[in-house]
Amino acid sequence: MPSPERSGALVRPDGESLAWRRIDGDGPTVIWVGGFRSDMTGTKAQALADAAAARGWRFVRYDHFAHGASSGDWRQASIGRWREDLIGVIDELADGPVVLVGSSMGGWVSLLAAPARPDRLHALVLVAPAPDFTHRLMWPGLSDETRQAILRDGEALAPDHDGLPPYPLTRTFFDESRQWTLLDGPIRLPAPVQILQGMADEAVPWRHAMELVERLEAPEVTISLIKDGDHRLSGPRDLDRLLAAVETARAG
Repeated sequence: MPSPERSGALVRPDGESLAWRRIDGDGPTVIWVGGFRSDMTGTKAQALADAAAARGWRFVRYDHFAHGASSGDWRQASIGRWREDLIGVIDELADGPVVLVGSSMGGWVSLLAAPARPDRLHALVLVAPAPDFTHRLMWPGLSDETRQAILRDGEALAPDHDGLPPYPLTRTFFDESRQWTLLDGPIRLPAPVQILQGMADEAVPWRHAMELVERLEAPEVTISLIKDGDHRLSGPRDLDRLLAAVETARAG
C-alpha cells in the first residue's frame, strides 16, 4: 500500500509559516528544495512524491517563505531567509539523515544549508543548480531601466516569465544575497553530490554548473550533462534521471 502524504505548516520563530507535505517511509529523508518563484506542486516535486509513496521513501516537500502556500511578504524574502528555513525543515520535519534535492535556486539554498547540518547530510542531488544567481545571472539579465530603478528607488517590478503578474525586486534582496556567495572559493561538503544539468538551459548555463563542480570539495562529485535539456528538466526521460539519481543518493 502506498504511504499517504500528510500536510501541515511549520511555524517559524517570527510567526511566519512554511507549508509542507510529508510521506513516511524508510531510509534517509529526501527533501525537495524548490526553485525561485516555484512551489512544491511542480512536476519534479510531484514525481518525487509519487516515487516516495510507491517505493517507501521518507519524503518532505515544502514551499519557501513567500512562495506557494507559505506565508511571507515577498519584499522580505532573501537567500539567507530561505537558508534558515531549510535548516528548520531539516530540524523539524526530517528524520535521520537527509538527501537534499535542490532545483535551480533550491540548489544554492541546499548548498548553503548543508554545512550547517553536516551530521545529518547523506547526499545532495542538484538540478540545474544556481549558486550566486542573483548577481551572476539575474542582475546582468535585467534591463538597464530595471537596474537603474532598483538602484535609484530601492525596488522595481520585474516580469514573471511564467506569465504571472510582475513581482518586486529589491536592492536589499541583491545586496543580502552577496553575503552568501559560494563560487569565489572552495565549497567543502561531507557528502556526495550529483548534478543534473541541461546544456540547452538558457536560465542557468551549463558552464555555471561546471564552475560549481570545480569549486566543490566532496567525497564524490558527478555531473550529468543532458545535451537537449532545458532549465526545467521535467520531461519523462528527465524525471527518470532524477528518480535514478535520488535512488542512488539514498543507497549511497
